[in-house]
Amino acid sequence: MMLSKVRLFLTATIVAALACSFTLQASAPQGWILAGSKPANYDTGVDPQAKYRDASSAYLKSKTPVEGEIGFGTLMQSFRAERYLGKKLRLTGFVKSEGVQGWAGLWMRVDKNFQVVAFDNMENRAIKGTSDWQRYEVVLSVPKDATGISFGILLAGLGTVWLNNTNFEVVESDVSTTGSTLPDSPTNLNFQN
Repeated sequence: MMLSKVRLFLTATIVAALACSFTLQASAPQGWILAGSKPANYDTGVDPQAKYRDASSAYLKSKTPVEGEIGFGTLMQSFRAERYLGKKLRLTGFVKSEGVQGWAGLWMRVDKNFQVVAFDNMENRAIKGTSDWQRYEVVLSVPKDATGISFGILLAGLGTVWLNNTNFEVVESDVSTTGSTLPDSPTNLNFQN
């Protein structure tokens, strides 16, 4: 259920998040925006003390608990899909977590205009609790008619995550995707096992 809430939110609010990024981006690293269902409940920035391979890290941290649902925050970017049409794209990053009481994960979404055509937010293999630097990946196919790609790290609930050494690469077609994609045609219309 949380997957569909997060997916719907990310789809419905990307334009609004980009439109208001001038107010939310005050502490976000250059080129990134802070968005989410309740971005005011989260803080982000660059942490020069949390280094991985001698590079500073971006962080996403819940603020002091507030009344009601804390929602989720995401540190994210969006770009045109043009360079990746018809290819398979892998997002990798090293993530460290502290006290994650809900869940966190890298995420990537491929859109055709305002329709989501591929999505993965790692909810089925979420980052929880406290952990040292670990490499995570999300792999999605980019259809030939895709128009945009969005990605980032999200934190649902209390805690802190740090992100470092983020990378995109085109991978071979035999690399398995990690998220949901729309099938080419309907399946199991007669409910056969």
